[in-house]
Amino acid sequence: MKKYVYYFDEGNKEMKKLLGGKGANLAEMTKMGLPIPQGFIITTEACIEYTKNQKQFPEGLWEQVQDNLKKLEKNSNKIFGNIENPLLVSVRSGAAISMPGMMDTILNLGLNEHTMQGIIKKSNNERFAFDSYRRFIQMFGNVVMDIKGELFERILEETKQKEKVENDSEISISGLKEVVKKYKELVYKEIGEKFPEDPQKQLRMAIEAVFSSWDNKRAVTYRRIHRIPDDLGTAVNVQEMVFGNMGTDSGTGVGFTRNPSTGEKENYGEYLLNAQGEDVVAGIRTPKSLTQLEKEMPDVYKQLIEKVKILENNYKDVQDYEFTIEKNKLYILQTRDGKRTAQAALKIAIDMVKEGLIDKNTALKRIDPNQLNQLLHRRIDPNIELEPIATGLPASPGAASGKVIFTADEAEKRGKNGEAVILVRQETTPDDIHGMVQAKGILTSRGGMTSHAAVVARGMGMPCVAGSNDIIINLEKELFKVNDKIIKKDDYITIDGGSGHVFMGKVPMIEPKMSKEFKLLLSWADNIRKLGVYANADTPEDSKKARDLGAEGIGLCRTEHMFMAPERLPIVQAMIIADNKKSRQIALDKLLPMQKSDFVKILEEMHDLPVIIRLLDPPLHEFLPNYEETLAKVAQLKSTKENKDELKKQEKILERIEMLREMNPMLGLRGCRLGLLYPEIYEMQARAIIEASIELIKQGIRVKPEIMIPLVSHINELKPIYNSIKKIAKEILTREKIVLEYKIGTMIELPRAALTADEIAEYAEFFSFGTNDLTQTTFGISRDDAEGKFLLKYVEEGILKDNPFEVLDPAGVGKLIKIGVELGRKTNPHLEIGICGEHGGEPNSVEFCHNAGLNYVSCSPFRVPIARLAAAQAVLKEKSKNSNN
Repeated sequence: MKKYVYYFDEGNKEMKKLLGGKGANLAEMTKMGLPIPQGFIITTEACIEYTKNQKQFPEGLWEQVQDNLKKLEKNSNKIFGNIENPLLVSVRSGAAISMPGMMDTILNLGLNEHTMQGIIKKSNNERFAFDSYRRFIQMFGNVVMDIKGELFERILEETKQKEKVENDSEISISGLKEVVKKYKELVYKEIGEKFPEDPQKQLRMAIEAVFSSWDNKRAVTYRRIHRIPDDLGTAVNVQEMVFGNMGTDSGTGVGFTRNPSTGEKENYGEYLLNAQGEDVVAGIRTPKSLTQLEKEMPDVYKQLIEKVKILENNYKDVQDYEFTIEKNKLYILQTRDGKRTAQAALKIAIDMVKEGLIDKNTALKRIDPNQLNQLLHRRIDPNIELEPIATGLPASPGAASGKVIFTADEAEKRGKNGEAVILVRQETTPDDIHGMVQAKGILTSRGGMTSHAAVVARGMGMPCVAGSNDIIINLEKELFKVNDKIIKKDDYITIDGGSGHVFMGKVPMIEPKMSKEFKLLLSWADNIRKLGVYANADTPEDSKKARDLGAEGIGLCRTEHMFMAPERLPIVQAMIIADNKKSRQIALDKLLPMQKSDFVKILEEMHDLPVIIRLLDPPLHEFLPNYEETLAKVAQLKSTKENKDELKKQEKILERIEMLREMNPMLGLRGCRLGLLYPEIYEMQARAIIEASIELIKQGIRVKPEIMIPLVSHINELKPIYNSIKKIAKEILTREKIVLEYKIGTMIELPRAALTADEIAEYAEFFSFGTNDLTQTTFGISRDDAEGKFLLKYVEEGILKDNPFEVLDPAGVGKLIKIGVELGRKTNPHLEIGICGEHGGEPNSVEFCHNAGLNYVSCSPFRVPIARLAAAQAVLKEKSKNSNN
C-alpha cells in the first residue's frame, strides 16, 4: 500500500516535494534534536489523489492517520479525545513552495465539552481552557465550515465592549463562556447543524479542509502571481498543540534570523505573552519587539537565539521561524526560508558570502531577478519638509501616492483601470490578495512587521505602513480619522514604507540609485553570464539610464517615436499627405536634420557600444489625426463656409486618412512594405544614421550603428532596401573619406521569416526577434484585444500556463525562434542574433534565449539588471543540469 503519512522522524529537508516545506523542515528539526512538538505529515500526493478522487480520501490514508496518531499519543503521553488526559493538535497546510497565509490552519483541535474538563483539570486554568475553546470554534467554523470570520469577531467585540476591555486576553472567564455559547449558536444558525463534538470527525473534516484550501481563491491567485504550478498539492501537518495562552509565563512569536527589510544581522521579530500564533500574524493585537523578550524572559530568549542560529547555519539561509513558550518552556513550531525585500536579499547574500556560509554562485541563485525591481522604487524627496499625519511601522520599503480605497474588490477594479490607489484596512487577510496586487501601497491600522500585510507587501516589492494606531477607520462611511483630520475615499495620501510615515496628498519623489551590494552582485553575474544585455531606448535620456544600469548596447531604437514631437508632427503629416514624390521629398528634407540630431545624441551617449536603429515601422495613419474628429471638423467647416483654405486642407487630410485606413493595420502597410512603397522615407533615415555617425567619428567618438529593417517576411523584400542603404552609405562614406563599421539586419517578427531564415541570412547581417509581433502572428491574436477580452481568462483557467506576451511561449513562438537561429546560422555561422521585445527582461524568457544560443536580449532600461542576473542564473541552471546528467 502506498505510504501517505510520515511521522516527523521519518523525513528530512530534502523531501519538500512530498512532505511540503513545513513538514520537511519539521522533520529536519526533529533530526537536529531541536525542541519540536511532535506529529506527522500527510503527503502532497494524498492531496493530489484527494482532488482527483472527487474529494475522497485515497485508500489506506485514514488508517495511516490513525496509526500515526497512536504513535503521537504514545510520545506525548496523552490520548486524543480522552476526557482525563486529552491530546490536542494543530492541523496546518504546507506546500512544497512557501505560500504564507494562503491556505488554512486549525488550532486546538480535539476540544469539546468533555475534553475541556480534562484541560481545565490538568492546567488548573479555566480561563485558558475557554480561551482555547472559543479560538477553536471560531477557526474551525471559519476554515472548515465556511462561516464568515467577521460574524465571530462581532460576537467577540460585543463581549469586549460589554466588559469594557480592550484586548481579548482581558475578557473574563464568564465572558469567554458566553462567547463559546454564542459561537455554537452562530454555527447552528449558519449551517443548520451543531458544532461537531467528536474529535475524530473534527480531524477528518480539518484534513479535508486543508486539502481543499489548495484550490481556494486566494491560493490560486497567489500561485498565479508567483507562477507556482497548480499540480503540486499541499501536505497536511498534524502536530501536538503547545499553548502560548496559558498566562504571562507563556507566549508566542515569529522571528527572522536577520532583518527581512534591511538585511542587517540582528534578532528580528515580534511576540505576545498569553497569546496564540494567530494573534501575532493576524494583527489582532500589536505585538512587542523580540528584543523585549530578553528583558521579560532572559533564559528563554537566550535559548531561542541559540536555536535559531543553529537553524540558519543548517539551512545556510535566513530563517523565518515561529515559536511558542508554554510555562517558560520553548518550542520551535516551524521554520522556512524567510521572505525578504530585494534590498535585504542582496545584503544577506553578499554578507553570507563574506561569512563563508555560501559561495558566489549560491548568492546569485538566491536572488529572484524580478525582486530587483524593488531596488528601483521611488522614495520621498528628503529635501522637502513634510509633516506626517500619522506614523506606523515601516513594514515594506518604497513610497507611493494614491487614492484612498477601503476594500480589496474596489482596489482591484480601479487598479486594473490604471488608477493609483492605496488600500487602507484595519488589517489585511489572505482574502485581500487580489486587491493588494493592484494597489500602489498598503496602509493598516493594526498589525506588526510580521503581519499579513507586511509579509505580502515585502514579497511583492510594494510599500506598506502597518500598525498605524493613530488612524481610526470607519468602513461604513468610507473614511479614516487621524487626530482632527478626516481623510475620505478618493482623497490622495502618500505612504513611506521605509519610515512608516503617512502624508496627506501627493508628495515629490526621487528615483533610486543602485547600492554597492546591487553593483557587486551584478558584477558577479556579469562574470558568469554569456548573453549580452541591451536596452530598448529611443531618447538620449533613456540611453543614459540604460547605460547606467549596465546595458551593453541599444537593441531597439524606435525611430517613429521621434516623429511624434509637436514641432515635427506637422512636417510628418505634410510628408504623408503629399500626393507626389517631390512634395514628399520636401518634407523629408526638413526631417533629415532632425533625425540626424536624434541619432547623434543617442550614438554619442552609447559610444563604443552597438546601437540598433529600427527604420520606420508603424502604419502611416498613426501620424494623422483621428478619422472621426477630422470628419466632424470638415462637416463643421462646410456648415460655416468661413475658412475655405482650412476646409481644403482638412478635406485633403481626410482623403488621405481614408486612403490609408485599413481593416487590420498591424498586418497592413507598415514596416518594410512602407519602405518599398515609399523608398525615399528609408533613404532619408539611412542618410541621417550614416551622417550622424560620421559627425561623431570626426570628433573622435567611436560608434557602432546597426540599421534594422522591420517586418520582413521574404528575402525579396529585404534585398532592395538592403542594396539602397548600402548604396547611400558608400556614397557618403566615399565622399567624406571615412571608414565606418556598420551592419544591416532585420527583425524576425513573422512566422514566414523564421521559417525562411536561411534565405534572409544571405543578406541580413543580424537578426533581432521582435517577440511581441511574433507572438501576435504565431497565435493569430491582437494583444490589445486579447488581453482585454479572453487571454487573462485563458491563464486563469489553465488553458495557457502564462500570458504569452509576458512570458515567451517556448512550444510555439520558441520553436520558431529555434528554427530561425538554426537556419540563419546555417547560412552565416557568425550571425548576430537577439530579441528586442519586453520578453528580453523576463527571467524565464531570458533563460530560453540563453538555451537557444542567442547573442543578446534587449529590454526596457529598468529591466536591464533583471536580465543581467537572469542570464547568469541561466548559466548556473545549465551547469547544474549537466552535472546531474
